[in-house]
Amino acid sequence: MKKIKYFILLASLGAASCAKLGENPRSFIPASQFYKTQADAVAAVTAAYSLLNSGANSIQTPYNTLFNTGMDFMSDDEAPGPGATNADVRSQAVLGHSASGLRILQIWQQHYAAIKKANIAIDTIPHIKFDATLNKRLVAEAKFLRALYYFNLVRLYGDVPLVLHDQTSIKLSDLQIARTPYATVYAQIEKDLTEATADLPNNYASADIGRATVGAAQSILAKVYLTERKWQQAATTALGVINGPYGYDLFTNYPDVFLPATKNGKEHIFSAQFKSNSLGQGNNEAPRAVLSGIPGITASFANQVTYYTVPDATKPDGKDHFFSVYKLYAAQDKRKYETFVTRFLSPADGKYYGKLNDPKIPLDSIPFFNKYWDPGTIGNLAESSANVPIIRFSDVLLIHAEAENELNGPTTAAYTSLNRVRQRAGLSALPDAVSGTLTQNQLRQEIYLERRLEFVFEYQRWFDLIRERDGSDNGILEASLLTVGKTNVSKGTISPIVINGKPVANKFYLFPIPQQEIDNSNGKLKQNPGWN
Repeated sequence: MKKIKYFILLASLGAASCAKLGENPRSFIPASQFYKTQADAVAAVTAAYSLLNSGANSIQTPYNTLFNTGMDFMSDDEAPGPGATNADVRSQAVLGHSASGLRILQIWQQHYAAIKKANIAIDTIPHIKFDATLNKRLVAEAKFLRALYYFNLVRLYGDVPLVLHDQTSIKLSDLQIARTPYATVYAQIEKDLTEATADLPNNYASADIGRATVGAAQSILAKVYLTERKWQQAATTALGVINGPYGYDLFTNYPDVFLPATKNGKEHIFSAQFKSNSLGQGNNEAPRAVLSGIPGITASFANQVTYYTVPDATKPDGKDHFFSVYKLYAAQDKRKYETFVTRFLSPADGKYYGKLNDPKIPLDSIPFFNKYWDPGTIGNLAESSANVPIIRFSDVLLIHAEAENELNGPTTAAYTSLNRVRQRAGLSALPDAVSGTLTQNQLRQEIYLERRLEFVFEYQRWFDLIRERDGSDNGILEASLLTVGKTNVSKGTISPIVINGKPVANKFYLFPIPQQEIDNSNGKLKQNPGWN
């Protein structure tokens, strides 16, 4: 797997005739009989990586636009733009979706398809005779990927079926598995990541850059602990990555985090890899974020920054006009003008195009997401080779800051990790714990704000919205979405349910279980509260 570009080899299946087949299958060839060599083992793990980002222009996969249309459109940062024409997706963006939603189903199915591939690798590779160190490493990579896929599922759906081996039965009843309690799923995620740590390397030679490393496993594990509110484990694990032998650090220049020329650098712990002009395996977020109709640029403007207003008697029209997160950046914050642009230079006529001084937003310009722009593919942005960060070093710093603050209050250690992120952005350091300026909750809110500003358009916001809490230990989801006018969230109140050890009283904290899975595939599945 060169440069960890994850390709899927798709077999074209065509019917030889229109005659009806009357076969009665009694068995099939198991994976153990197919994977025989070292090359087969590598291919098995490559297949487990592939569903991170494959799909080209016709299929969305989790880190190639699916999390965006299936998750982040619901958030307070982003909304479907004019080019997002799928009615089901637009409904979900305003929380009008149901258990039959398209993206709800796709996220579920694609994660379980990837878990199946990881299970095949974990089950079969130990029985193939080749170099023992490589054998263990490949199994560790598959365990890392399985943990990541389950981590996504358990955060979105809550209790989910925990499948740890390839299912080989041809009887549907044997394939139906009830939902596993989320605590058991989390325990398996921790186990997989811990076991992966033992056999993964710290780094790779150039041909394999981008594969899972010890640092990646430990970083995801720190995030798992944070989500579970295991503050001590989260703080200790994150600090181990920060001070570990992995060579991670922040880029001095924030744009280097996203430019294809500097991808897989010192800040990138684990990313979904993209490559231009290679079987259509570019990053499809790039054209979706650009204004359509610009000569020489093919774009759809399917993703746009959420716009809303709030009452303000000091304004001429009695309202303050917001482009959501865009307006939260301080003037000196260097991230603002890498995360967003307000105009584009046409390669065809040399003119700038944008929507400046829009009448409904006085003295402001419409911002466009910019993180996955590839300067080398302007004429065909669908071929962008910009990677999507899954976890990077700034995330680990903020995980440490948050866990330390939750565990011990606003300590110097919490400030130190937070201020590394702030100062790279051009912001002044917050006064440390000695001054006693901030309370624990005030520092908590500062950390939350830094997460929001740092990770815009990186598939992080929805996960943060369902995890973060206010000073009274209540979830922030409902208040955050009501602020930007997503009033449907207030209609989702139900009797309290428990997520990651804390009660919540709004059904939108969990996705519904896909109704198609319940009706057609697994009758043992029970629907989440409020979604029947």
